Amino acid sequence: MTLIMNSVIIDYRFKLSDDKVEEFRVELDPDSLNLLAKIPEKPPAWTKLDFHQCPNCPLDAGSQSYCPLALSIIDIVEHFDHVLSYDRILLEVITKDRHISQQTSAQQGLSSLMGLLIATSGCPLTEYFKPMARFHLPLASRDETIYRAASMYLLAQYFLHREGREADLQLEGLKRIYDNIQEVNYSVAERLRAASETDSPVNAIVILDTYAKAIPFVIEDSLKYIKHLFNSYIKS
Repeated sequence: MTLIMNSVIIDYRFKLSDDKVEEFRVELDPDSLNLLAKIPEKPPAWTKLDFHQCPNCPLDAGSQSYCPLALSIIDIVEHFDHVLSYDRILLEVITKDRHISQQTSAQQGLSSLMGLLIATSGCPLTEYFKPMARFHLPLASRDETIYRAASMYLLAQYFLHREGREADLQLEGLKRIYDNIQEVNYSVAERLRAASETDSPVNAIVILDTYAKAIPFVIEDSLKYIKHLFNSYIKS
């Protein structure tokens, strides 16, 4: 692969239980944060846009043949079709700034990689997560994801305010984003059930969906469970 100057590179390395190593290089355009990857000449049928197309998909199957999200995860499905969800792996994630290594399950490692790919795939419903992809946190926990998503959205509102536009401090827009993501996750899981013989890719999506379901509830509760972390700001 020919690298674009200053592109964002994130390497995922999976050491499987049989000592086989699967490596995935994620390369992002430095400006658009779109995934830079070669698309197969004949993508598999499960990547067709009208195959389990998301009910809220804004794309038209008449003018676009393939789902960009599905295209972004072809390699994962092909390389992990023999791996079970709870198989233990050693995951290494290497970026320009750090090297992270952790023993985990196949589904957790795949969930982390799929979240990165989905955000940068070109899907119009997932592009809101590109800032999180740029500052990718592998194997992020539920609480870390909630904190990062809320922080990202509020920073976006700051930029809107600076441009003289209305800012959403009630996080209503973030709830709508995650409502849409839940529908995306369901449809992607249906695609993967048709594409994969094992459960690890599907369960990776299920993990992402548990986070997507949790965030709207946390927002409705005004993020009270982390409010105490900001006491130094509030009391001053």
